[in-house]
Amino acid sequence: MIPCLFASDLHGSTHRTTALAKAIASERPRGVFLGGDLLAAGDPAFLEHVLLPAFERLRREMGAEYPPVFAIFGNDDPRAHEPLMEAAAARGTWHYVHDRSAPLGPFVVFGYNCVPPTPFRLKDWERYDVSRYVDPGCVAPEDGAHSVSVPMHEMRYGTIATDLERLTAGKDLSHAVCLFHSPPYQTALDRAALDDRRVDHAPLDPHVGSIAVRRLFESRAPWLGLHGHVHESARLTGAWMDRIGSTVLLGAAHDGPELALVRFDLERPGEASRDLL
Repeated sequence: MIPCLFASDLHGSTHRTTALAKAIASERPRGVFLGGDLLAAGDPAFLEHVLLPAFERLRREMGAEYPPVFAIFGNDDPRAHEPLMEAAAARGTWHYVHDRSAPLGPFVVFGYNCVPPTPFRLKDWERYDVSRYVDPGCVAPEDGAHSVSVPMHEMRYGTIATDLERLTAGKDLSHAVCLFHSPPYQTALDRAALDDRRVDHAPLDPHVGSIAVRRLFESRAPWLGLHGHVHESARLTGAWMDRIGSTVLLGAAHDGPELALVRFDLERPGEASRDLL
Protein backbone atom coordinates (compact mmCIF):
# COMPACT_ATOMS: atom_id res chain seq x y z
CA MET A 1 0.00 0.00 0.00
CA ILE A 2 1.08 3.57 -0.72
CA PRO A 3 -1.40 5.76 1.22
CA CYS A 4 -1.44 9.33 -0.04
CA LEU A 5 -3.17 12.65 0.59
CA PHE A 6 -4.15 15.15 -2.08
CA ALA A 7 -5.28 18.75 -1.57
CA SER A 8 -5.61 21.66 -3.98
CA ASP A 9 -6.82 25.25 -4.19
CA LEU A 10 -5.88 26.30 -0.67
CA HIS A 11 -6.14 29.92 -1.86
CA GLY A 12 -4.30 31.31 1.13
CA SER A 13 -6.60 29.75 3.71
CA THR A 14 -4.95 29.25 7.10
CA HIS A 15 -7.81 26.93 8.05
CA ARG A 16 -7.25 24.64 5.08
CA THR A 17 -3.50 24.64 5.65
CA THR A 18 -3.90 23.77 9.33
CA ALA A 19 -6.38 20.99 8.54
CA LEU A 20 -4.01 19.53 5.97
CA ALA A 21 -1.02 19.70 8.31
CA LYS A 22 -3.00 17.94 11.06
CA ALA A 23 -4.01 15.17 8.65
CA ILE A 24 -0.42 14.65 7.53
CA ALA A 25 0.84 14.53 11.13
CA SER A 26 -1.81 12.06 12.29
CA GLU A 27 -2.12 9.81 9.23
CA ARG A 28 1.56 9.53 8.27
CA PRO A 29 0.95 9.15 4.50
CA ARG A 30 3.69 7.97 2.16
CA GLY A 31 3.01 10.76 -0.30
CA VAL A 32 1.35 14.20 -0.27
CA PHE A 33 0.22 16.13 -3.35
CA LEU A 34 -0.52 19.88 -3.56
CA GLY A 35 -2.44 20.66 -6.73
CA GLY A 36 -1.92 24.40 -7.18
CA ASP A 37 -3.68 27.68 -6.42
CA LEU A 38 -1.96 27.62 -3.07
CA LEU A 39 -1.60 31.35 -2.39
CA ALA A 40 -3.99 34.12 -1.45
CA ALA A 41 -4.70 36.65 -4.17
CA GLY A 42 -2.96 39.87 -3.26
CA ASP A 43 -1.24 38.29 -0.23
CA PRO A 44 2.18 36.97 -1.25
CA ALA A 45 3.15 36.63 2.43
CA PHE A 46 1.02 33.47 2.76
CA LEU A 47 3.63 31.25 1.13
CA GLU A 48 6.50 32.58 3.22
CA HIS A 49 4.70 32.99 6.54
CA VAL A 50 2.01 30.28 6.60
CA LEU A 51 2.39 27.48 4.07
CA LEU A 52 6.17 27.01 4.14
CA PRO A 53 6.44 27.16 7.95
CA ALA A 54 3.65 24.58 8.27
CA PHE A 55 5.49 22.07 6.10
CA GLU A 56 8.90 22.84 7.55
CA ARG A 57 7.45 22.27 11.04
CA LEU A 58 6.04 18.93 9.90
CA ARG A 59 9.42 17.96 8.50
CA ARG A 60 11.16 18.72 11.80
CA GLU A 61 8.55 16.99 13.94
CA MET A 62 8.01 13.89 11.76
CA GLY A 63 11.66 13.25 11.04
CA ALA A 64 12.11 10.09 9.00
CA GLU A 65 8.32 9.73 8.69
CA TYR A 66 7.99 13.00 6.81
CA PRO A 67 6.50 12.02 3.43
CA PRO A 68 7.65 13.18 0.03
CA VAL A 69 5.52 16.18 -0.91
CA PHE A 70 4.86 17.03 -4.57
CA ALA A 71 3.69 20.59 -5.27
CA ILE A 72 2.69 22.74 -8.20
CA PHE A 73 1.34 26.26 -8.60
CA GLY A 74 -1.95 27.15 -10.29
CA ASN A 75 -3.24 30.04 -12.38
CA ASP A 76 -3.93 32.22 -9.31
CA ASP A 77 -0.35 31.87 -8.00
CA PRO A 78 2.00 34.63 -9.21
CA ARG A 79 5.08 33.27 -10.92
CA ALA A 80 7.12 35.93 -9.12
CA HIS A 81 6.94 33.68 -6.04
CA GLU A 82 8.28 30.61 -7.85
CA PRO A 83 11.82 31.20 -6.45
CA LEU A 84 10.43 30.58 -2.95
CA MET A 85 8.98 27.27 -4.13
CA GLU A 86 12.30 26.35 -5.73
CA ALA A 87 14.27 27.32 -2.61
CA ALA A 88 12.01 25.19 -0.41
CA ALA A 89 12.48 22.29 -2.81
CA ALA A 90 16.26 22.70 -2.55
CA ARG A 91 15.93 22.45 1.26
CA GLY A 92 13.93 19.24 0.96
CA THR A 93 10.58 20.67 2.06
CA TRP A 94 8.88 19.43 -1.09
CA HIS A 95 9.41 18.55 -4.74
CA TYR A 96 8.32 21.42 -6.98
CA VAL A 97 7.40 19.45 -10.10
CA HIS A 98 6.09 21.96 -12.62
CA ASP A 99 7.30 20.91 -16.07
CA ARG A 100 9.39 18.09 -14.61
CA SER A 101 9.05 14.72 -12.93
CA ALA A 102 10.09 13.02 -9.68
CA PRO A 103 9.88 9.40 -8.50
CA LEU A 104 7.63 8.00 -5.79
CA GLY A 105 8.39 4.31 -5.32
CA PRO A 106 7.58 2.53 -8.59
CA PHE A 107 5.61 5.56 -9.80
CA VAL A 108 6.70 8.81 -11.45
CA VAL A 109 5.02 12.14 -10.69
CA PHE A 110 4.71 14.63 -13.55
CA GLY A 111 3.71 18.19 -12.68
CA TYR A 112 2.20 21.00 -14.72
CA ASN A 113 0.83 24.37 -13.55
CA CYS A 114 -0.82 25.82 -16.64
CA VAL A 115 -4.49 26.06 -17.59
CA PRO A 116 -6.24 27.20 -20.78
CA PRO A 117 -7.10 30.92 -21.01
CA THR A 118 -9.59 32.17 -18.42
CA PRO A 119 -11.46 35.49 -17.94
CA PHE A 120 -8.98 36.41 -15.17
CA ARG A 121 -6.20 38.97 -15.62
CA LEU A 122 -3.18 37.10 -14.22
CA LYS A 123 -1.64 35.05 -17.04
CA ASP A 124 1.56 33.68 -15.50
CA TRP A 125 0.27 30.11 -15.73
CA GLU A 126 -2.16 30.36 -18.63
CA ARG A 127 -1.38 28.97 -22.07
CA TYR A 128 -3.24 28.43 -25.27
CA ASP A 129 -4.51 24.86 -25.15
CA VAL A 130 -4.17 23.11 -28.54
CA SER A 131 -4.42 26.18 -30.79
CA ARG A 132 -4.65 29.96 -30.51
CA TYR A 133 -8.41 29.77 -29.94
CA VAL A 134 -9.76 31.59 -26.87
CA ASP A 135 -13.24 30.87 -25.53
CA PRO A 136 -15.73 33.79 -25.55
CA GLY A 137 -15.32 35.93 -22.45
CA CYS A 138 -11.75 34.76 -21.82
CA VAL A 139 -8.56 36.82 -22.09
CA ALA A 140 -5.66 35.74 -24.27
CA PRO A 141 -2.32 35.12 -22.53
CA GLU A 142 -0.64 38.09 -24.20
CA ASP A 143 -3.47 40.46 -23.25
CA GLY A 144 -3.39 39.91 -19.50
CA ALA A 145 -0.99 40.68 -16.67
CA HIS A 146 2.25 38.90 -15.75
CA SER A 147 4.27 39.09 -12.55
CA VAL A 148 7.47 38.24 -14.43
CA SER A 149 8.73 39.07 -17.89
CA VAL A 150 7.72 36.56 -20.57
CA PRO A 151 8.81 36.67 -24.23
CA MET A 152 5.93 37.71 -26.48
CA HIS A 153 6.58 34.76 -28.80
CA GLU A 154 6.05 32.34 -25.90
CA MET A 155 2.81 34.05 -24.86
CA ARG A 156 1.41 34.05 -28.39
CA TYR A 157 2.50 30.63 -29.62
CA GLY A 158 3.17 28.42 -26.61
CA THR A 159 0.53 25.74 -26.00
CA ILE A 160 -0.28 23.23 -23.29
CA ALA A 161 -0.21 20.53 -25.97
CA THR A 162 3.39 21.33 -26.88
CA ASP A 163 4.47 21.55 -23.25
CA LEU A 164 2.96 18.18 -22.35
CA GLU A 165 4.43 16.52 -25.42
CA ARG A 166 7.88 17.75 -24.39
CA LEU A 167 7.36 16.82 -20.73
CA THR A 168 6.35 13.23 -21.48
CA ALA A 169 8.33 12.53 -24.68
CA GLY A 170 9.71 9.00 -24.70
CA LYS A 171 8.33 8.24 -21.23
CA ASP A 172 6.30 5.20 -20.23
CA LEU A 173 3.21 6.67 -18.54
CA SER A 174 1.73 3.38 -17.31
CA HIS A 175 2.88 4.28 -13.76
CA ALA A 176 2.63 8.06 -14.16
CA VAL A 177 0.87 10.33 -11.69
CA CYS A 178 -0.11 13.53 -13.51
CA LEU A 179 -0.34 16.35 -10.97
CA PHE A 180 -1.87 18.91 -13.33
CA HIS A 181 -3.77 21.96 -12.10
CA SER A 182 -6.15 21.82 -15.06
CA PRO A 183 -8.49 18.85 -15.29
CA PRO A 184 -9.10 17.23 -18.67
CA TYR A 185 -11.82 18.66 -20.87
CA GLN A 186 -15.38 17.30 -20.67
CA THR A 187 -15.12 15.38 -17.43
CA ALA A 188 -16.86 15.55 -14.07
CA LEU A 189 -13.92 17.65 -12.83
CA ASP A 190 -14.04 20.61 -15.25
CA ARG A 191 -17.68 21.71 -15.07
CA ALA A 192 -18.02 25.46 -14.42
CA ALA A 193 -21.17 27.38 -13.48
CA LEU A 194 -21.70 28.79 -16.98
CA ASP A 195 -25.08 27.34 -17.91
CA ASP A 196 -27.13 29.63 -20.15
CA ARG A 197 -24.37 32.25 -20.10
CA ARG A 198 -23.49 34.12 -23.30
CA VAL A 199 -20.90 36.68 -24.39
CA ASP A 200 -21.85 38.73 -27.43
CA HIS A 201 -24.64 36.20 -28.08
CA ALA A 202 -22.13 33.30 -28.11
CA PRO A 203 -23.00 30.51 -25.63
CA LEU A 204 -20.26 29.65 -23.14
CA ASP A 205 -18.93 26.12 -22.84
CA PRO A 206 -19.44 24.98 -19.23
CA HIS A 207 -16.49 22.59 -19.56
CA VAL A 208 -13.32 24.63 -19.02
CA GLY A 209 -10.66 21.93 -18.73
CA SER A 210 -7.82 21.24 -21.11
CA ILE A 211 -8.30 19.47 -24.43
CA ALA A 212 -4.55 18.83 -24.51
CA VAL A 213 -4.67 17.05 -21.15
CA ARG A 214 -7.61 14.94 -22.31
CA ARG A 215 -5.81 13.96 -25.53
CA LEU A 216 -2.69 13.01 -23.56
CA PHE A 217 -4.73 10.79 -21.25
CA GLU A 218 -6.63 9.20 -24.13
CA SER A 219 -3.49 8.41 -26.11
CA ARG A 220 -0.95 7.63 -23.37
CA ALA A 221 -3.13 6.25 -20.52
CA PRO A 222 -1.26 7.47 -17.42
CA TRP A 223 -2.03 5.74 -14.14
CA LEU A 224 -3.60 8.68 -12.33
CA GLY A 225 -4.59 12.31 -12.82
CA LEU A 226 -4.76 14.69 -9.84
CA HIS A 227 -6.49 18.00 -10.56
CA GLY A 228 -7.90 21.20 -9.05
CA HIS A 229 -8.88 24.55 -10.61
CA VAL A 230 -12.68 24.32 -11.09
CA HIS A 231 -14.05 24.86 -7.60
CA GLU A 232 -17.74 24.26 -8.24
CA SER A 233 -17.41 21.21 -10.45
CA ALA A 234 -17.97 18.57 -7.77
CA ARG A 235 -21.06 20.43 -6.55
CA LEU A 236 -22.49 20.73 -10.05
CA THR A 237 -21.74 17.20 -11.23
CA GLY A 238 -21.98 15.37 -7.91
CA ALA A 239 -18.62 13.72 -8.63
CA TRP A 240 -14.99 14.40 -7.74
CA MET A 241 -13.75 11.21 -9.39
CA ASP A 242 -13.89 10.23 -13.06
CA ARG A 243 -12.05 8.10 -15.60
CA ILE A 244 -10.69 8.44 -19.09
CA GLY A 245 -10.18 4.89 -20.23
CA SER A 246 -8.06 3.22 -17.57
CA THR A 247 -6.83 6.53 -16.12
CA VAL A 248 -8.39 7.46 -12.78
CA LEU A 249 -9.05 11.18 -12.25
CA LEU A 250 -9.32 12.69 -8.76
CA GLY A 251 -10.36 16.27 -8.05
CA ALA A 252 -9.65 18.26 -4.88
CA ALA A 253 -11.08 21.68 -5.83
CA HIS A 254 -13.96 22.84 -3.64
CA ASP A 255 -16.12 25.98 -3.53
CA GLY A 256 -16.75 26.03 0.21
CA PRO A 257 -14.53 27.18 3.09
CA GLU A 258 -13.49 23.65 4.03
CA LEU A 259 -10.44 21.70 2.93
CA ALA A 260 -11.39 19.00 0.42
CA LEU A 261 -8.96 16.22 1.35
CA VAL A 262 -8.63 13.26 -0.99
CA ARG A 263 -7.21 10.05 0.50
CA PHE A 264 -6.08 7.30 -1.82
CA ASP A 265 -3.85 4.27 -2.09
CA LEU A 266 -1.56 4.92 -5.03
CA GLU A 267 -1.79 1.26 -6.01
CA ARG A 268 -5.64 1.39 -6.00
CA PRO A 269 -6.63 5.00 -6.71
CA GLY A 270 -10.13 4.03 -7.84
CA GLU A 271 -10.96 3.35 -4.16
CA ALA A 272 -10.20 6.92 -3.09
CA SER A 273 -12.31 8.87 -0.59
CA ARG A 274 -12.82 12.61 -0.15
CA ASP A 275 -13.76 14.47 3.04
CA LEU A 276 -14.46 18.12 3.76
CA LEU A 277 -12.53 19.22 6.84
